Amino acid sequence: MIAFPYDYFLIVWFVLALASTAYVAFDQFNGNPEPTVMKWGFILVTLYMGPFGLLLYVLADKEPRPGEHERFTSPLWKQGVGSTIHCVAGDATGIILAAVVTALLGLPMWIDLIVEYVAGFSFGLFIFQSLFMKKMMGGTYWENVRKSFMPEFISMNAMMAGMAPTMSLLMMGRDMRAMDPLELVFWGVMSLGVMVGFATAYPFNVWMVKKKIKHGLMTARAESGASHAHHDHERHGGEDRKGGGHQGGGHEMGGEATVPQLTALAGVTSFLLISGMVVPGFSVNLGLSARDVDGAIMPPGMINTFDLPEEAMKDMAAVRPRRVGYKAPPDARGDRVLEPRIEDGVKVFDIEASIIRWNILPDVAVDAYAYNRQVPGPRLQLTEGDHVRINFHNALPETTTVHWHGLIVPNEMDGPAEITQKPVPPGGSYTYEFTVGQSGTYFYHSHDHPDRQQALGLYGALLIAPKNPDAEPKADLEYVIQLQEWLKREWLTYPAMLMEGAFPNYFTINGKAYPATDTIAMKVGQTIKLRFIGTNNNFVHPMHVHGGPFEVVAVDGVTLNDSARYQADTVNVGPGQRYDVIWKARKPGKWLVHCHIPHHTANNNVEQQGGGGLMLVLDVK
Repeated sequence: MIAFPYDYFLIVWFVLALASTAYVAFDQFNGNPEPTVMKWGFILVTLYMGPFGLLLYVLADKEPRPGEHERFTSPLWKQGVGSTIHCVAGDATGIILAAVVTALLGLPMWIDLIVEYVAGFSFGLFIFQSLFMKKMMGGTYWENVRKSFMPEFISMNAMMAGMAPTMSLLMMGRDMRAMDPLELVFWGVMSLGVMVGFATAYPFNVWMVKKKIKHGLMTARAESGASHAHHDHERHGGEDRKGGGHQGGGHEMGGEATVPQLTALAGVTSFLLISGMVVPGFSVNLGLSARDVDGAIMPPGMINTFDLPEEAMKDMAAVRPRRVGYKAPPDARGDRVLEPRIEDGVKVFDIEASIIRWNILPDVAVDAYAYNRQVPGPRLQLTEGDHVRINFHNALPETTTVHWHGLIVPNEMDGPAEITQKPVPPGGSYTYEFTVGQSGTYFYHSHDHPDRQQALGLYGALLIAPKNPDAEPKADLEYVIQLQEWLKREWLTYPAMLMEGAFPNYFTINGKAYPATDTIAMKVGQTIKLRFIGTNNNFVHPMHVHGGPFEVVAVDGVTLNDSARYQADTVNVGPGQRYDVIWKARKPGKWLVHCHIPHHTANNNVEQQGGGGLMLVLDVK
């Protein structure tokens, strides 16, 4: 999935990695004189490390001119490269294979790390060291296992000490697609982990080569029409001892390290290993698996902790672009009236929740949760006394419900998930049916994961006319204002919340940010009823009208008595609140309706044509 700019970088990186691997493979098997096990070692490491593997091959191992491989590879630093290549090729292969299996099985990250260590150590010891090096080392297979155990233990500890924290912090960090082997970023983290592991293992391998307890680079040449392994030098202290090798037989490493030295080295690398596996657990939740987090991408600046549960991560996560099922036209408008069909005197509405791409500005689109492919959802216009039936279908990838905010309905129709009804599963349906006994300004919204779903667009206006039309305060015009906050960063849409890293940077009226909001044409002397609906999820918006005060005639759907009505020019519209106000056009001009928090009248902190966000214009002639 392409979600971030670095996804394009990863594509380029792996193209380069494949090209580098192809070159190393071709060159190794077409002229570079060294044992087959080292050929494959360089091929595998180049596959994992890309151009950096190619660089190591060219600088340390590739024969520059015929007959010069022995002299060219003689410096100790190059011998250390060869030893580390051999270590990483085996250990990293086991680690990567184990990481894929444990992720697909849904095992927690801490178990994943243990399995990866065991698999990497086993693959490196039993296959790459003891099996593939058997002819060169001489002796039986199990003798080679015994001889290779301590060098492999030290190398593996050092490498995993670098790989483990790299994988833990990146996989359980902001972009948790990295836990999924089906995502490119997983392989990017593995590649980086191998490079870090190579760097941490290298100095220990240099020391072990110097002490002759590990092989470095070797040369193998065909002689007299037959192939013989010509190990031209054993290294210690960087000295090149030409002609001191063995022809066609085993290569027994002498070993100059003392028991205290090996014990100290094993102890230090074990401490580094344990630290690399445990310390990340202070910052990220290693108890979670790839299935738990489901590829969640967290908002920038979010505080991640070791006890942050997976449900919180999913609620805060970005909408995954691949789940967008419909792209609305850039000029599409929400809050369109949904006409019912009549069945035996019942007004029937069909509503579906799904994921769409919605333009809040001509050049800014968000990935939204929407009812009937619009933000806000369709307007339901009813009359007091109507019997209604709403057939709801869930096309979201998660459960949801619908709540009828402020309405008196049967308890099983109220909508709170797990309280009055079972959540509607993905692909499922639920029928809400009730008789409307109130009138006024109301709205409907999700009541399952509302912190996420309502913040991403699952709400709509519900306007109920009284049986007696004279009971409702009248105006020449009427306009509904539904408020919402959005968080759009680095191409992705997150639910805006009052918490670290989730604060909004866009704000909309009826799904559009100024200057894409409506301009309402009026004439001097006309009145307009503005229905402010607090569909906003987290914030209080002090909504102000220029050009003179308005009269507050209804609050939360209840029409105020004449004596209770009052004059104001600003109302604080909190989440869930509704205010009906009537404003009179006293003088010609362009009069603003806007939130009085300046940040809320900007688009990503930028003003466009005099403002942004929660603004619209009353254009009085």
